[in-house]
Amino acid sequence: MTNSAQHTSENPRGGNGLETVRETIRRGAVFILLIALVVGFSLAQPAFININNLMSILQAVSVVAIIGAGVTVTLAIGGFDLSVGAVAASSVMAASYAMIVLGLNAYQTVPLVLAFGALVGFTNAFLIVKLKVPDLLATLSTMFLLTGLQLIPTAGRSISVGLILPDGTTATGKYDPAFLTIGRSSLFGTIPFSVLMMLLVALILFVLTERTRLGRLLYATGGNEVATRLAGANVNRIKTFAYVLSGTLAALGGIIVAARVGRGDVSSGASLLMDSVAASLIGFAVLGLRRPNVLGTLIGAVFVGVLLNGLTMLNAPYYTQDFIKGAVLVGALALTYGIGRSQN
Repeated sequence: MTNSAQHTSENPRGGNGLETVRETIRRGAVFILLIALVVGFSLAQPAFININNLMSILQAVSVVAIIGAGVTVTLAIGGFDLSVGAVAASSVMAASYAMIVLGLNAYQTVPLVLAFGALVGFTNAFLIVKLKVPDLLATLSTMFLLTGLQLIPTAGRSISVGLILPDGTTATGKYDPAFLTIGRSSLFGTIPFSVLMMLLVALILFVLTERTRLGRLLYATGGNEVATRLAGANVNRIKTFAYVLSGTLAALGGIIVAARVGRGDVSSGASLLMDSVAASLIGFAVLGLRRPNVLGTLIGAVFVGVLLNGLTMLNAPYYTQDFIKGAVLVGALALTYGIGRSQN
């Protein structure tokens, strides 16, 4: 009896080895799937593993990762920013308008556009914090407002050199070469500048959210706002900070897009919202943390980029890519949450 009871106590769920395997799969589900994707695509198309293609993937996901990092911060406080795609798209148009129409240079345009993103974030925070509008409704309203507002100055036309303005005159400005280097230059001719910016943003926000008191307050606000307020934290300021940061990072993403394509395309932000949200949600599954985290968002963005790039190289029909992306996302989250739940 004693030996049996002792055995049951030491091994209550049928073997520590099985529990270890489950925990390893749960924590590493996204990495396992990512490695499987890289190996599978490399075998099917050897050019996939080429360094230039890998850098191309990172460059393609840099904007999504930067915007997704902002979304992650709003998720940490228990909110959600639906306006980031519209902010990024409006920033593309604003940067282009500032140089092509107003004749500003890069050193004037970049701070102006970042301030625009911060202002949108502050507006979202005002609606949510002061007027008590639910975050989804507030940011959804801002999204529609910006989507329409960005089209008004040019009467719905994209912005490029020689733009014909609504009053019939021709814009005489051009893109500042210094601005274009943001999206087109590379370190040592290999690592795109936008990738370096992505890594810098991820590093700063990782330290901020995981290693500072402010980061702990962000998560505490999302976990229990009332308790955080009773503990003496200024919850309103924390929320305002999160939305201003989200808007600023979305504007930074728009700047990178504008510098990369060299024009203000009215459809430039079409997929940025969904892709950045997908990256943020995949981040929940990274290392089994089950909470928003910047490292997970970065991995999630790379995950989505690898998947889409591989499908494109294999000539998969474009209309199947969203379905496959969704299916893999479901698989990653199911491995993370389902296996952990099955232990209980």
